[in-house]
Parts: sequence; C-alpha cells; structure tokens
Amino acid sequence: MLNTTTNNLLLLAGRVLLSAMFIMSGYSKVVDPAGTAGMIAGAGFPAATALAYLAGIFELVAGLAVIVGFQTRIAAILLAAFTVFTGLVFHSGAIAVPDFPEAANNLLTMFNGLMMMKNLTIAGGFLVLAAAGAGAYSLDARRAGGSVAVAA
Repeated sequence: MLNTTTNNLLLLAGRVLLSAMFIMSGYSKVVDPAGTAGMIAGAGFPAATALAYLAGIFELVAGLAVIVGFQTRIAAILLAAFTVFTGLVFHSGAIAVPDFPEAANNLLTMFNGLMMMKNLTIAGGFLVLAAAGAGAYSLDARRAGGSVAVAA
C-alpha cells in the first residue's frame, strides 16, 4: 500500500502526463487551425475553422486546469467526454485515400483504430482522475485549505 505522499506525487505525475498532450495540441490548433479545420470539415461539420479554434482553446484551457489542479474533477470529466467524442467521430472508421494502394489504406485504417483505442484509454485515465481528485499538490487543495483527501 502506498502512503499519502506517494499517492499525491503519483496524482501530480498523472496530471502532468494526461494534460501535456492537450496543452500542446490545443496550442497548435490556436496558432494554426488549418489541419484540424480540414479534419472537421471532412467529417461534415459546418464552421470548421471556428470549431478548430474552439477545440484548441478548450484543449489548452482544460489541459492547463488539469496540470495545475484547478477544478480538476470537472476538467477531467470534460476531457474524458472530449476524447471519447473525438475518437468516435474522427478515429472510428476505415481510411480510404483515393489513389493510395490498398495496403497503405489498410495500414492507415489500423493506425486509426489505434488512435481510437488511445482516446478511450486517455478517457479512462481522466475518469480515474475525476474520481481521485487532484491530490495535495494542486490549486484545488490550496483552495480547500490543503485538506484534499487522498486514499492512502
């Protein structure tokens, strides 16, 4: 059984690891939304550029909230829902790039399936974080006067 200090350090490390991708991805979308807008448009959504900016801002803000441990449970649940949604919408189907060899499209489809599983796995991590909370090394703990309970 781990002690409380170790659990809090693991929660901090988990928050950093879970949020890093979203902070980097969100920043990239905000400074250059074209690639994401293309994917969004390809999925049939209107206002693709606006949605790319919104997705980028969401990822950046929610990722920063998780990494510093601010409103962690809410941010984690929202990021879990976001990763499931994006997995289902953008990573659940077969890839068929015109003029690509069948073997290349099959490989892309396999990678797309791996991306779907990655999204579901990340969602699971965020749900665990939502259940556990941010731990002692967080703004949530400071706001609560350092009395955030973590199972030992």
